[in-house]
Amino acid sequence: MRRNRKVKILATIGPASSSEEMLRKLFEAGADVFRINMSHTDHELMRTLVGRIRTVEAAVGRPIGILADLQGPKLRVGKFANVKEALAVGQSFTLDDNPEPGTSKRVYLPHPEILSSVEAGHRLLIDDGKLELKAVKADGKSITCTVVAGSGISDKKGVSLPDTDLPVGALTEKDRADLDAVLAAGVDWVALSFVQRPEDLAEARKIARGRALIMAKIEKPQAVARLAEIIELSDALMVARGDLGVEMPVEAVPGIQKQITRAARRAGKPVVIATQMLESMITAPVPTRAEVSDVSIAVFEGADAIMLSAESAAGAYPVEAVSMMNRIATKVETDPTYAGIINAQRSEPEATGADAISLAAREIAETLKLSAIISYTASGTTGLRAARERPQVPIVALSPILNTARRLSLLWGTHCVVSEDATDLDDMVDRACRIALEEGFGKPGDRVIITAGVPLRTPGSTNMLRIAYVGSDTH
Repeated sequence: MRRNRKVKILATIGPASSSEEMLRKLFEAGADVFRINMSHTDHELMRTLVGRIRTVEAAVGRPIGILADLQGPKLRVGKFANVKEALAVGQSFTLDDNPEPGTSKRVYLPHPEILSSVEAGHRLLIDDGKLELKAVKADGKSITCTVVAGSGISDKKGVSLPDTDLPVGALTEKDRADLDAVLAAGVDWVALSFVQRPEDLAEARKIARGRALIMAKIEKPQAVARLAEIIELSDALMVARGDLGVEMPVEAVPGIQKQITRAARRAGKPVVIATQMLESMITAPVPTRAEVSDVSIAVFEGADAIMLSAESAAGAYPVEAVSMMNRIATKVETDPTYAGIINAQRSEPEATGADAISLAAREIAETLKLSAIISYTASGTTGLRAARERPQVPIVALSPILNTARRLSLLWGTHCVVSEDATDLDDMVDRACRIALEEGFGKPGDRVIITAGVPLRTPGSTNMLRIAYVGSDTH
């Protein structure tokens, strides 16, 4: 089964979509990668879900990627004597290290790292920004604030700190345990929540040791400020617009989304646009016009993947949501303006042989109107370089390694096929042409262009281009 679109669809699985039958329906509706949210999934259920996805993968005969999304540090206030309290704009309110139940004047904050880091003038956003406080005085044990906006506070509400750089890593004890479990289960991608600085990626990389690729979720102003360094140390990015829109002005988020998408494309790293893309489809069978526009903008921008969260995990219409996303993306990619927008954002290749080969492959394929670019890739690097070029023709990534094919299922315009390694150059060309025919990327007489590294099985050594005829013995 081949997709008729370049952008990939990432579907979160949850109570509405965790059965094997439903996972199969979501794949057939257009889901390319499944996301398991570890905020709501214990290890036993995670292993069950991975097993079911792999069963579906075997049944459909296509590599399917799995992304495990780690919860990250959840910062919350304590409890109140009356569960909730009304507050007035302009009043004083204190967060402190006293574990007694809260009142309308104060509440316990069980996070010494916040108490020691917040300074006068910093903002504290409670309950997804519904309550805004501004620190007036901080002494390491308490933070005295003024209520800037909002009218109340209740038990265990989350705290966001847009102005404060916290001296904590992105991995909590729960995250470390979850990371060990998802790596043992064989997931392909791990998403890190609330990344603030490039160093936050180092611990996860050390633990993963290449067993899964690391995706940095950009949802804090501190991460936006150090985006270039974070991109360098990550394998992919997610624009997590929910928390980004809490910690930064909502009107700034669309521009930041474009900045992140373009920076990731320049670096040749996959980028996922996430959060509230078809939010109304949690309860309605059709989306709003604004949501359709939102999804289409991400596709026009050249994002690698667009993501569904609660729509597919807990909504009433999970299959319809995936199907709608598929229809929107397919329609956008056939729009007359699409190719021009994608081409206008193309960046210069790096000064390496592999990048030059990938650029040449795209230009030759588009000039000669070839049927496909076929890339042999063991590590996935050749596939990444081919996708960075955003060619108008499909990319077929051939890999002898199933894990590589699963990882590349997130990649823009890339159709992954697991194939035995070629024995020599002639076998490489014959195999590529046969697979192009079998997978529907060419008919007899069509031409394809093949990229590979010679000698074979040398990672990252893309240095060969070959034009070949499909269904012919002459190459």
